[in-house]
Amino acid sequence: MLMSGCAHSDEKTTEAKKVNFTDSCGRSVELPESIEKIAVTGPMAQIVVFSLAPDSLAGLSGDWSEAEGFIDEKYLRLPVLGQLYGTKGDISLEQLLSVAPEVVIDVGEAKDGIAEDMDSLQQQTGIAFVHIDADTESMPQAYRKLGELLSMPNEAEALAKFCEDTYSEAVELMDRVGENRKTLLYLLGENGLNTIAADSYHSQVLDMMSENAAVLDAPSSKGTGNETDMEQLYIWNPEVIIFAPGSVYDTVSSDPDWQQLDAIESGNYYEVPSRPYNWFGFPPSAQRYLGILWLGELLYPDDVGYDLREQVTEFYRLFFHCELSDEQYDELMKNSL
Repeated sequence: MLMSGCAHSDEKTTEAKKVNFTDSCGRSVELPESIEKIAVTGPMAQIVVFSLAPDSLAGLSGDWSEAEGFIDEKYLRLPVLGQLYGTKGDISLEQLLSVAPEVVIDVGEAKDGIAEDMDSLQQQTGIAFVHIDADTESMPQAYRKLGELLSMPNEAEALAKFCEDTYSEAVELMDRVGENRKTLLYLLGENGLNTIAADSYHSQVLDMMSENAAVLDAPSSKGTGNETDMEQLYIWNPEVIIFAPGSVYDTVSSDPDWQQLDAIESGNYYEVPSRPYNWFGFPPSAQRYLGILWLGELLYPDDVGYDLREQVTEFYRLFFHCELSDEQYDELMKNSL
């Protein structure tokens, strides 16, 4: 009887205990010591939070993209709550309240006025909102910050270390490559006439691993990139062209206009792998490390120091909680190597 009473008292104390967490905006936010239900503000945060704490997700910012066979069915059935930023900006506060998360997490580039947004939403809903900065280079720190927030430091460290090791290895690879960087264009859109320009938020992997030929005065910050035309593509005329999923990869080899590009004529064009998410971004989340690994193998096969299949398989295990089969890997790489 005494032991039972003590256990009950400890449980109540744990439930009542709060801690303060300082987010990347410098905001001090009061949170439960143990967080069990999380919502997210967008697809980038969805991937990051899912990789660390999938069973704590109370809802999604949007449907998973081409996720069947890669993401467990139980996560695909979570309610869609909408997203806070981007072209949609359709988060439903009513639905958010209905799933009763203890915290709403935003991950990525800090938007203008984000601290005020977080404070306003927190006041409206009574739910804690936090922002964690992340880009390709700082993703390891983002995972450690998230591990601190969710009291999962060891699990977060495993993810952070994969990102850190991949990034460091890519830096060393590009040092070995030196001036022999391949010129590259990444094209998207149904006509293949949008490009991710150098020095944009979405070009981080491309700029790191290649000489991004799309140098423009005003790089777009949108995932859809900058519009261009065939004449400009002829001027850039890169050694390698990468097409986004759903673009014109399947038709360029028989199109006279596209055949005038050296990369198309020589067969040095590929389609970025994309399940369950595009490896170059869109959203520009943790799966971009897959893009780093893939580009290294694609562009500089004689200089890489890793086995791509092993690294990709390990990423899917750690970040997507998926045991990737040889058949799945081969399907991912069908148009990519």
